[in-house]
Amino acid sequence: MGYISVSGELSTEKVIERSRFITTSCHVESEDEARGFIARICGKYKDATHNCYAYIADPTGNAPRFSDDGEPSGTAGMPILDVIKNKKLFCTAVVVTRYFGGIKLGAGGLVRAYSGCAAENLDAAEKLNYLPCEEYRYTVGYESVDICSRFFEKNDCELKNIEYSAEVSFTVAVKKQFAEQFNAAITDRLNGRVRAEKLREFVSGFKM
Repeated sequence: MGYISVSGELSTEKVIERSRFITTSCHVESEDEARGFIARICGKYKDATHNCYAYIADPTGNAPRFSDDGEPSGTAGMPILDVIKNKKLFCTAVVVTRYFGGIKLGAGGLVRAYSGCAAENLDAAEKLNYLPCEEYRYTVGYESVDICSRFFEKNDCELKNIEYSAEVSFTVAVKKQFAEQFNAAITDRLNGRVRAEKLREFVSGFKM
């Protein structure tokens, strides 16, 4: 099962009624990563009036968290979380930092400010489609190297490493949903003269 998330980290800034809002979003893959990211941003802007945040730290949406950090209840953290949900993003954390400018925004104004800043940041962030992948080592004789190289060039995979010894080993990553047919295809192409060893499973981001 895949999911969509931001790629890396992005910071954007906006002034609303003299208050300075700095929004930072980040890809996270666990609650520990999300909490670490939030702690880092709060430390960076430790002199700010508020560091409000929200995150969904897993691919299923089962671990949403948010904080108003001193703003009136329901005016900051939840609006940020709603934006993440509405954009159907997962494994995504957002911190909206506010430096108070002297003009009170009211509850409605705060909701619009925090949700608007989060939305603008996430719209600007690069999004990737994160999919489960499998990594294999394919070992062949030297007479099959060119055939393997052409096969990997023409198929949807990532050639990560080549090792030359008595035989040649290719380390290749493929999307899990295509792994079975990929392995069948390379075995057929080489008339069975290949040893395939599954190394690991992982999640990788692909451009949408």
